[in-house]
Amino acid sequence: MRLIYAEYNPLTNSIDITTFDNYILRMDCSKAEDELKTTPCSQNALNALAIDEPLEYARLILDGEMQTWIDSIDSLEVQ
Repeated sequence: MRLIYAEYNPLTNSIDITTFDNYILRMDCSKAEDELKTTPCSQNALNALAIDEPLEYARLILDGEMQTWIDSIDSLEVQ
């Protein structure tokens, strides 16, 4: 699936995604983050990512790379 546009919806805490095929998807951020292990620092970074870069947030979730991204944020916090 190729994404073309994503926007954070604060009313539903979700990412609204439009694809090249004109499908509109809604990704519930709370459900997408259920299995992720975060610290307060990485949770704040995750929230900022959803709001400021929703397309990247969606890509990381859909590609299964979000936990790796979170772990990298947490490793920067320790250093």
